[in-house]
Amino acid sequence: MVDKKTDLDSPSRRGVLKAGAALAVASPMFYLKDSWAAADQVYRNAPKGATVTLGFNVPQSGAYADEGADELRAFKLAVKHLNGEGDGGMMKTMKPSMLKGNGILGKKVVFTTGDTQTKSDAARASAKRMIEKDGALMISGGSSSGVAIAVQGLCQEMGTIFMAGLTHSNDTTGKDKRRYGFRHFFNAKMSGSALGPVLKEEMGTERVAYHLTADYTWGWTQEESIKETTEGLGWQTKAAVKTPVGAGDFSQYITPILNSGADTLILNHYGKDMINSLTQAVQFGLRDKEVNGKTFEIIVPLYSRLMAQGAGENLKGILGTTAWNWALTDEGSQAFVKSFGAEYGNPPSQAAHTCYVQTLLYANACEMAGTFYPPEVIKQLEGFEFDGMGNGPTEYRAEDHQCFKDVLVVRGNQKPTSQFDLLEIVQQVPRSQVEYDASIFGGDLGPYKV
Repeated sequence: MVDKKTDLDSPSRRGVLKAGAALAVASPMFYLKDSWAAADQVYRNAPKGATVTLGFNVPQSGAYADEGADELRAFKLAVKHLNGEGDGGMMKTMKPSMLKGNGILGKKVVFTTGDTQTKSDAARASAKRMIEKDGALMISGGSSSGVAIAVQGLCQEMGTIFMAGLTHSNDTTGKDKRRYGFRHFFNAKMSGSALGPVLKEEMGTERVAYHLTADYTWGWTQEESIKETTEGLGWQTKAAVKTPVGAGDFSQYITPILNSGADTLILNHYGKDMINSLTQAVQFGLRDKEVNGKTFEIIVPLYSRLMAQGAGENLKGILGTTAWNWALTDEGSQAFVKSFGAEYGNPPSQAAHTCYVQTLLYANACEMAGTFYPPEVIKQLEGFEFDGMGNGPTEYRAEDHQCFKDVLVVRGNQKPTSQFDLLEIVQQVPRSQVEYDASIFGGDLGPYKV
């Protein structure tokens, strides 16, 4: 039996009844583990007052803290726009959209935050605290795939939707995909598919590659995907060496490359690790070498503007991929750049773009469902097709909750016109070139919990 005094969102009863008539009145079925589905609370953290709480879990310390700071800026801007403040940003360009600028389902959006520290255990602990203590109905954020996978698993257990932040591992929507998790960011497989034709054209088919790889799920799957691409072109792989996250000094890993016979270094590093390893590789003279009759090349498969700022001159001319760039000229991207710039005085990063979009997509799905009830919100996101948010027409594939859109191949700008003009877009690769069969990575989304 449902207590008539309980506010089960807006509209109250329709959302529950839509989830299934068998659940609507069967109160004994609601007493599940952790007591989150008691008779007076059909699902965890059902909003009962005038507000709805979202949880933003970002690295505020550690190797990816720069990305986390920009993610948090974007989250705050998204909340501002959802509540009808500011110029509305991408709420004006997103199509289709049911967002009205009056919160979500008429409830004002408030938020709580956590520090993932770029560590899975810390991220799970802060997400759990936000759900259990702060009443967060949705969790988003993260700048590490290890963190994303850990928090996504927790959210599946707790019946809380997770809108992933910056996570590039194939595993997030592959073997570790979950019904309650969604990813707007692209993945390592898509980076490899986008880079392949450009690498062939610019570097040919006879190269010897040496990988330095961050030793966790993202690095492993990026190395695997880039090797699949380069070896498919005819390149040889000389070595693939794992490095710890946050190592700081990479000299011990770079020294062996000098006499290895490799003519290409592929840095499967991100954040400050990429900045440090690239800087040290240049200091060791790798970019000045000639090997096998070829100029030595460095590739950074996953880029961000924040990394480019940190790497400075060292990044000029180096190829990689990115999910989004502030220089895109489409209406949605420019609306977001304008809003973010007015709020913070600088253009947003791809991490900021991802987190802002994820927040709007969750809010819109609630509006479409007419309820905050997670299974119904999930069903609205699965297979959702939209446009007006950068990178062209986009789809959340129902089978694995992976977002498919155009991918950018970029190069460190040789002649930047400002401190932010650091990445030159080489090619906007159409989504048709980076799509793949959902079954190739395995995994099981799991059930729609109640």
